[in-house]
Order: sequence, then C-alpha cells, then structure tokens
Amino acid sequence: MSSMLQDSQLTGEAEVVWLESPENLDYVRQALDKVNTRRGKPRYDRDGRLVGYTNLAQDAERDPDSGLFARRTFFLLPHDRDSDPTGDYEVGAPGEAIDPRTIKPGRVGAKTPRSQRGRAADIAAAGA
Repeated sequence: MSSMLQDSQLTGEAEVVWLESPENLDYVRQALDKVNTRRGKPRYDRDGRLVGYTNLAQDAERDPDSGLFARRTFFLLPHDRDSDPTGDYEVGAPGEAIDPRTIKPGRVGAKTPRSQRGRAADIAAAGA
C-alpha cells in the first residue's frame, strides 16, 4: 500500500505497540499492511526490522474485498540512519519516514526537523 497515509485510513486503530523505544529513533518508516488479525505482532516480510505496530479495536472491520485487516507497521531498513548514520539518510529521510514521537492511534504522525534532519530540515527551519 502507499507510504503516504491519511488519518481516514486508520479509524480502527486502538493502540500503538513499540518493540523498541521510539525515543531513541529519529524516524521510523510506516506502512499499512493487510493482515488476518486485529491484534498481536503481525508477520513481517521486509528487510530490516519491525520496531512497532498498531492493534485494532475489537469492532474494526475487515476490508470487504480481501477479508483482511489494514494495520500499520513501523520499521527500519539496514541503510536507515539509526544503523548507518553516515549513509544514504545522513541528510534527509525516506518519503514514508515520520517522527515516532508524533504517532498516535488513528493519527498518521508527522515529519519533524528531527525526522528530516539534514540540509532539507535546515533550509525549512531557516525559512528559505
């Protein structure tokens, strides 16, 4: 699914579960995955590592086409800033990256100077 999520896609979320402390991460990637359960750690089939996920409310509905539930996962890839601070994302961040401290159930989260650190964030902060 698209990495550019909207709050309207997250109406069934009840809680965010972190497997790692979000305080120690500048950003996380987020994705909306279709899975067969409302709660519990979802299957993770990407490179890198799963750092969090959402649980859905008991009354969250299945997708009428697939019969699955849409749940967010939060993850990091091996070349992300936390593992490779001088790599590809020493400056800037991937498109789906958001500050994990801004994530709430039913809310997409936000890009912040912390998550977008580098030249792009410096330029925006300077008002240029």
